[in-house]
Amino acid sequence: MLTENRLRKSIHGGALALGLVSALPLPSLVEMVGYAGYDFVILDQEHAPVGPELLEHLLRAAECGGVTPLVRVPSPAPDAILRALDAGALGVVVRVRSREEAEVVVRATRFHPKGDRSLGDGRPTGFGRLRLPEYVARANRQLLVVVSIEDRAAVEALDSIVTVEGLDLVMEGAVALSQSYGVPGKVEHPDVQAAIQRVAGACRRNGVPYCATPRLPGEAERWQREGVAALLVGDDRSLAFRSLQAHLENMRLELTKQ
Repeated sequence: MLTENRLRKSIHGGALALGLVSALPLPSLVEMVGYAGYDFVILDQEHAPVGPELLEHLLRAAECGGVTPLVRVPSPAPDAILRALDAGALGVVVRVRSREEAEVVVRATRFHPKGDRSLGDGRPTGFGRLRLPEYVARANRQLLVVVSIEDRAAVEALDSIVTVEGLDLVMEGAVALSQSYGVPGKVEHPDVQAAIQRVAGACRRNGVPYCATPRLPGEAERWQREGVAALLVGDDRSLAFRSLQAHLENMRLELTKQ
């Protein structure tokens, strides 16, 4: 059933929220992310093999672990957004390229009078435990609309995108930006870094909460000083791989000392 959105509470309460991307679609791992203390987790339906049934299990795991689950949907299409929200997501992360696409995302996420999301019963209402009128009001208050800026066209349209009414949070996708700027995979390239700064600057100018992704030493502290609302601090796949590597290296080092 729809619960309090901890990420929304942090954003509006001025507390810095820390989140992780779930690239490994494993419910037990999502549950661990919650028990580890992260504020939010982004469940990836764009690059990970996550279908409707698995998504429900991942969302249940997030609920069990007490972490706010957002779903990165594969497109701004209203039907993709609807399926994620009906499964129990507390918000969606959507790649947009224009103001028009951002407006579509907001309308697809909100019920009347703020949008035109299709109304149905199911998991978010506790299968009827929460009356529909109460659910509609609560959903319009709790669900987060997050847009991701990942294209040169979106960077050029930043001020028109971030000023869309109903937008809750903006983030960047540096890897996709590197592709769009013709330097695939080079997230440290000056053009990509300049684009990221333009995203952050547009959010500051327009008073829109921004979620930064620190990638270099000292960046997390710098973003915190700049007053960002949230930090996306990695993904479970990379963390798991680095931990496995470190464990093996430590074991080999220990064996060579014997």
